[in-house]
Amino acid sequence: MTLSPLDDYPVHQIPEVMRHVGTSDRNFYDRYYFNAFPLTADTMLIVGLGQYPNLGVTDAFALLRHGAQHRVVRASRELGADRMNTQVGPFRVDVLEGLKRLRVVLGPNEFGLAFDLTWEGTIPPQVEPQHFIRAHERVVFDSKRMAQTGRWTGSITMDDETLAVTPRQWWGIRDRSWGIRPVGEAEPAGIQSRGPGTFYWLYAPIQFEDHAILCIVQEDHDGRRLVEEAVRVWPDGTREYLGRPAYEPAYAEGTRDVVSARIGFSPPGGKPFDLHATLPLPVHLMAGTGYGLEPDWRHGMYQGPDLVVQGVSYDLSRPEDAARMWGMVDAVGRFEYEGHTGYGLYEYWALGDHPSFR
Repeated sequence: MTLSPLDDYPVHQIPEVMRHVGTSDRNFYDRYYFNAFPLTADTMLIVGLGQYPNLGVTDAFALLRHGAQHRVVRASRELGADRMNTQVGPFRVDVLEGLKRLRVVLGPNEFGLAFDLTWEGTIPPQVEPQHFIRAHERVVFDSKRMAQTGRWTGSITMDDETLAVTPRQWWGIRDRSWGIRPVGEAEPAGIQSRGPGTFYWLYAPIQFEDHAILCIVQEDHDGRRLVEEAVRVWPDGTREYLGRPAYEPAYAEGTRDVVSARIGFSPPGGKPFDLHATLPLPVHLMAGTGYGLEPDWRHGMYQGPDLVVQGVSYDLSRPEDAARMWGMVDAVGRFEYEGHTGYGLYEYWALGDHPSFR
């Protein structure tokens, strides 16, 4: 039985050391997600760092979409006993002030992308509804997530170009999630070989000058809601429930690529309103980052006893590289309603049959 520094804190939830989680499910994970973008909406940086205690792995990635460049740096190592150690090769996340300020670093490496950024939240993190899905009798999602809007300070370097990051111009979204979701090496399919069915997802956390709106919708092939949330949040943590969100995406002709959308809210006892979204910069989150497209690099996949650091680069002006862009899209969104203009994430995936395509 191996102790870790975290065992000296009074935070235990089960009669085990802190490095052991309360389930033996191989798919337990604990992850940071950050994005950063200028209000010009021509660049987006996405960073993730996760631990997978029952797989004995920790890994991290950074994806920069800048012009036609889609650049990824990723790293993986054995997790070890100390879960407070967030260093994964050149990557590191430091909690400077819990729930408020964090530092996210990708140090110098051979793949031409580095940054040193400090996050400061503009609202308190908001706990989202439990995400629970059972497929063919097995629990495939059972996770908790908190989300927060905020702003960035620091710099990003890509090759010979350095971008100055200031809180006035660089906004973003972060989340922390933990629980069960598919990770690691592919398992024997069994009955799951019938296919994933429909995954219809919309996630829109949005920052305005003096408040934020957080919206989630996931539906099945009949349009039945599996998870939903819609709240307006002020910097002091005051929340307003906005009712059942409605949405109307506009797809590029012949595709499932969203170019704009309307999201409708009906606060109980309040005035209904529509949020209008335009998506100037789509970023394909799953290309190169470990979300399941590459068979040799998935979140939580064991890469061997030594640290592994890799780089992946695509030029989206080349048709063969553009054709690789598939799956979940994390788009920089510009959002307007009733004289308010905000910026945030419009994350979507339209996999399988769904009423919006019928």
